[in-house]
Amino acid sequence: MELLEQIETYMARTGMRASTFGRTVVADPRFVQDLRDGRRPRLKTQKRVSQYLSGDC
Repeated sequence: MELLEQIETYMARTGMRASTFGRTVVADPRFVQDLRDGRRPRLKTQKRVSQYLSGDC
């Protein structure tokens, strides 16, 4: 599953807003919207998000 799909699934499951997710995980409230618009995050950012989603942070 691609990163944006994982994030969308997590937000749907938890009820977290996109801006809250971005602010909490990568200190960027526009992060999810930017991904929706085609932004490609750096590898370091992808790892940070994946760790958050897996509960390793």
